Amino acid sequence: MYTAAFNYKRANSLAEALALLQQDPEAKLLAGGHSLIPAMKLRLAAPSTLIDISRLPELKGVRREGDTLVVGAATTYRELEDNPLVREHCPLLPQVLQHVGDPAVRSKGTLGGSLAHADPAADLPAAMLALGARMKAMGPTGSRVIEADEFFTGMFSTALNEKEILTEIHIPIRSGAKTAYAKFPHPASRYAIVGVAVVVDGGTVRAAVTGAGEHAMRLTKLEEALSGKELTAENIAQACQNLLSPEALNEDRAASRTYRAHLVDVMAKRALMQALGL
Repeated sequence: MYTAAFNYKRANSLAEALALLQQDPEAKLLAGGHSLIPAMKLRLAAPSTLIDISRLPELKGVRREGDTLVVGAATTYRELEDNPLVREHCPLLPQVLQHVGDPAVRSKGTLGGSLAHADPAADLPAAMLALGARMKAMGPTGSRVIEADEFFTGMFSTALNEKEILTEIHIPIRSGAKTAYAKFPHPASRYAIVGVAVVVDGGTVRAAVTGAGEHAMRLTKLEEALSGKELTAENIAQACQNLLSPEALNEDRAASRTYRAHLVDVMAKRALMQALGL
């Protein structure tokens, strides 16, 4: 299927991209395009202009600033998989990226694109929540930082304003933390029916789920149940029960609400056991 007609403009700088975005209220940003282009082909999206930001150096790369890993929003999955700083200081990202698409998708798809698109079944939003990441956005009035807990607001919806561009993702470095991602994929699309990311930092557990509800969310009930407890197999099994109410979850041909609630418990337990080597 063909897209509706649109204009194409390649921005040569972040400032130019912001200016182009202000000029056309129907414009959309193009980075990897793996979500936007299919939506355009299905006529679910019909932007008047595509603003290509995929080659902007300001949006690329990984660097360390103190105890934070700073990732450019247009950095591709493949670049993250191969980056030594990411492998050393944020092993959860490569663990999650193994579950995303295929090599062709990972060569074009970008971290910022996935987060801004906020697909309720995408893998990376759960990772950002578990890691306690922060999103830096640039708009016509300047920049601001949004906590991951406040970033995902609904199905395909985030806290970004229409004229803002997600520029960086700031990930706290948790030296010695143990991480894992457990996913029950849809048999056709490989998107998460349920996926759970966990970060165990000392005795503190951070966990988040994707695929279950309208957007990725923290599993606060699990985090609280394990707070101050020894992370044994028995305590984990007891904590991973009835983590989310079925009434608040998605239901489709792949899984009922009740089944999704069950999968959240199972995937949370698997992720924790994997992270801790139990």
